[in-house]
Amino acid sequence: MDRYRGMTREEMTPAQQHVHDLIVAGRRGRFGGPFQLLIRAPGICEHASQLGEHLRWGTSLPDRLSELAIISTARFWRAQYEWYAHAPLAEKAGVPQAAVEAIRRGETPIFPRADEALVHRICIELFRTQRLSDATFADAIASLGETGLVEVISIVGYYTVIGNIQNAFEVPLPDGVTPPFAE
Repeated sequence: MDRYRGMTREEMTPAQQHVHDLIVAGRRGRFGGPFQLLIRAPGICEHASQLGEHLRWGTSLPDRLSELAIISTARFWRAQYEWYAHAPLAEKAGVPQAAVEAIRRGETPIFPRADEALVHRICIELFRTQRLSDATFADAIASLGETGLVEVISIVGYYTVIGNIQNAFEVPLPDGVTPPFAE
């Protein structure tokens, strides 16, 4: 069964076309990726697009920390397409290639910067225990502030939704791309 099928604007309902046009007019400038799936529920798609745009480009976090949280989430959910899309962005934003590769392999990465190690630790604790230890919480507040901690957790939540939608609909990688995670 072919679960993933993109839609052209012409195939969309008026509500879907409206959301499509909002996304194209926004920071992304194009319609694609997870929105090809989310558009099936246009209200969710519209709000997810706005939230995603803010989480990618409107937080207090530097891009390298946002992208680190995104790829950590992609790895946890084994979201092949999300990893494919964001691992290069993480490296471009300054996450060391060796750390990106260690995350891909499911290993503990070594980070030269304390804030990177902290963001990864936040993600891992949330995935493993659905909580933050007192020490991690205190370190996060001291380093990122309450706003930054809420932003990291929100990135994890948003990309959990995106990764799971892509996984459920079995979004394929482009031809010739090796899946980053073993099935």
